[in-house]
Amino acid sequence: MKNYSMYGADGRTHLKILVVGLLCATLVAAVGIFARVSDVDLGVTPIYKAGQPTVVSGHFPAIH
Repeated sequence: MKNYSMYGADGRTHLKILVVGLLCATLVAAVGIFARVSDVDLGVTPIYKAGQPTVVSGHFPAIH
């Protein structure tokens, strides 16, 4: 018998949902902690003047 309501679910179903949620939150936190962004220069911003053609060159920062 399938029960698709959270109100009628038993304790085991609630525990499964809690465990899956905690695992996903832990995975997102671990990726956020161990992700490293290198070569980010926030002090230099190119200035563009309206009405003139522009060419943008460079590379995106690498995420390790």
